[in-house]
Amino acid sequence: MDKNKSKEWNYHPDLPLADPSPFTHLNDPIFLLKWFYKNWLSLSERVLMVIAATALWFFVYPSLEDAKTFHYGWILKTYFINLTLMAIVAGSLHYFLYIRKSQGNKLKFDKRDLTKKNKNFLFSDQVKDNMFWSLTSGVFLVTAFHVITIWLMANGYTPLNNFNNNPIWFLAVLILLPVWSAFHFYWIHRLLHYPFFYKRYHSLHHRNINIGPWSGLSMHPVEHLLYLSSICIHWIIASHPIHVIYHVIYQAPGAAMTHAGYEDLLIKDKKQLALGTFYHQLHHRYFECNYGNQEMPWDRWFGTFHDGSTRATEETRARKKKMY
Repeated sequence: MDKNKSKEWNYHPDLPLADPSPFTHLNDPIFLLKWFYKNWLSLSERVLMVIAATALWFFVYPSLEDAKTFHYGWILKTYFINLTLMAIVAGSLHYFLYIRKSQGNKLKFDKRDLTKKNKNFLFSDQVKDNMFWSLTSGVFLVTAFHVITIWLMANGYTPLNNFNNNPIWFLAVLILLPVWSAFHFYWIHRLLHYPFFYKRYHSLHHRNINIGPWSGLSMHPVEHLLYLSSICIHWIIASHPIHVIYHVIYQAPGAAMTHAGYEDLLIKDKKQLALGTFYHQLHHRYFECNYGNQEMPWDRWFGTFHDGSTRATEETRARKKKMY
């Protein structure tokens, strides 16, 4: 049997999972340089998001001058741009991976297809259910945070940073935003797994045991509010609309990428774009583990890390029984 296949999974990376967090390798300069090169000096998904955010700010989104007053014109424009971005990213990935099946099951974690004829989902269809929550509550609330943040910037209520004024801080914010997002996500996610919040709100997202691109932003509106509140960091720190747009892309269309159900996008059998991680796929299968992502070491530090082993599955199931 292929070492990257098992009875439970169509594909998984080498197990037990390695530790790719820069925060646990602070004394290893070679590791840190490789991490920085992979994420910021190559054409990574983060660099592509920054390029997209920059182009969208200069050529598509309303200007700060337009945003000085709450007016339906620029607000609706922002909403429809965000809606289009979400539809293009999630829709294209879904079409490429699940309709056209362009790479078959190569690097697909779960053996199963996405669910149909299941009454747990709206319209008895997982994809239609996920599209509904992503394109209604998800896009509406990410736009609400986006609009409020840009309005605050336009009116001088939050500090504004331009590249020309402080290029080091401008670039530092881009690098630190994913770190902040990971920190915020871990603690919000832990909160959502408390039984009171899980049963009422987070269980909607967790109906997606086998995830696809539309699953990423498929959440209860209360969870959307908590998850997207990460964007409020721009109300405090000096940042620029490009940072806000990058953050919006990272949180919304980016969630479609990380929930694609595949590890990488293949073009002519070559890895072209990192997508989901087995780390988070394990969370959707076993629930009470891997609340964060691999960049922040919280799960390892607080005993909720699942490394993909049978022993870790047993420990996670025992922890779940205690919680519920």
